[in-house]
Amino acid sequence: MLNANVKDLLNQQVNKEFYSAYLYLDFSNYFETRGLDGFANWYKIQAQEERDHAMLFYQYLHNNNESVTLDAIAKPDKVLDSDMTVLKAGLEHEEYVTSLINGIYAAAYEVKDFRTMQFLDWFVKEQGEEETNANDLISKMELFGSDPKSLYMLNSELAGRTYSAPSLVL
Repeated sequence: MLNANVKDLLNQQVNKEFYSAYLYLDFSNYFETRGLDGFANWYKIQAQEERDHAMLFYQYLHNNNESVTLDAIAKPDKVLDSDMTVLKAGLEHEEYVTSLINGIYAAAYEVKDFRTMQFLDWFVKEQGEEETNANDLISKMELFGSDPKSLYMLNSELAGRTYSAPSLVL
């Protein structure tokens, strides 16, 4: 049986991950309207990943005989007024999600919930990758974004991203 605080934090994370999917769909929508289909693709795949992350938390709770409370998903509220604003908002959001995962991990550690800590290990690693990817996008945009030919090449690179479901065993 899960500690009540750990259970609540895990349940909140289900909803936070679904919000992340909404946010990244909003980013994808922004880039679609800009004609940058590669960037739009990149964020659509991010949205898929976030939905899968939500479902991993959902399944983990059920595997531990806990019910899940699905709350309303807030509408993304970021003002998307430039390509760089979107990319920086993505990094900021990933750093926020990292803080949430770390908070759940700390709560599990406090009550010696080693099973939940082991479950979260994958997310800790994943968040490191997510922050690196977001930083890399910002760096590439800073280097190439002002040159239309380079932006076209970067957009083409991002269009090649494909989805791969997480391989976390619950």
